[in-house]
Amino acid sequence: EIRYHIHNRMNLSSQQAAPILVLHGGPGVPSDYLHPLTKVVPYRSIIFFDQLGCGRSMDGSPPDIDAYSIESSLDDLEALIAKIGLRKFHIYGQSFGGILAYEYIRRVAERECECECESNENENENGPKCLSLILSSTPCNVKQVEGVANDLIANLLQEDPDEGSIMERFRMNHQCRTEEKPQPLIDAYDHASEQGIWRGTQSIQDWEATSVSATATELSSSAKRMRMPSAMIMRGEYDFVTEDCILGWKDAFNHNFVRIKELEGCSHHGLLEKGHFYGEIVDSYFAEYD
Repeated sequence: EIRYHIHNRMNLSSQQAAPILVLHGGPGVPSDYLHPLTKVVPYRSIIFFDQLGCGRSMDGSPPDIDAYSIESSLDDLEALIAKIGLRKFHIYGQSFGGILAYEYIRRVAERECECECESNENENENGPKCLSLILSSTPCNVKQVEGVANDLIANLLQEDPDEGSIMERFRMNHQCRTEEKPQPLIDAYDHASEQGIWRGTQSIQDWEATSVSATATELSSSAKRMRMPSAMIMRGEYDFVTEDCILGWKDAFNHNFVRIKELEGCSHHGLLEKGHFYGEIVDSYFAEYD
């Protein structure tokens, strides 16, 4: 069972500030490290959930790796949206969560294109609608970002060959540039999914962003409705998701409303490094599309 909780539930149907649906990374690293969003975006409803196999959704989850995939995660996501009754909302996806967010809006765009009869069009118009989305530190090609990370580790080993400290040095340079690892990040990794099941980039190493099908980009009377939501792609200045790792996002969407934002002084976890600065950027972007 997918477990979730809603911060500021009373504002879930707000007409002034639409809720944020939060998708965590990994795969398999639960949402704990993103909970500080409630402190820096305090007045919106924020929906957190742990994907199947990790965190609060670990109990009773399948032990077979074949039970996990991006497609099944999308099915879980759509079921959760229906269960909560979300109508208009923003999506925030961090790292792998951004991949899941993109695949969700791509699925929706392609599905809408298949609906040719008037009744189906009306049905979709009354269904859930993502107003905008943020992909935070999300690569558009997993093999590419794995190669970049390996190169960064190699550079650190050239500076200091001590392999015992390499992962902590990588964290402090490119993952989370804080003196101590933040407690939300510790909590998330303490409740991550088991290695070898649905955990880390090795589970999705062949993934790269592909644009919606040709049908979904054809002009028609419903072209505006089928356009994917506007997006902001964020990354930290020192992020292992480098500038080259996000350039492909502009070609992945079926429109030109894709904004790139580099966060000065941050790495992969800008929320945990410069929380209020990060929160202001997130909230102000979503406010443009409320």
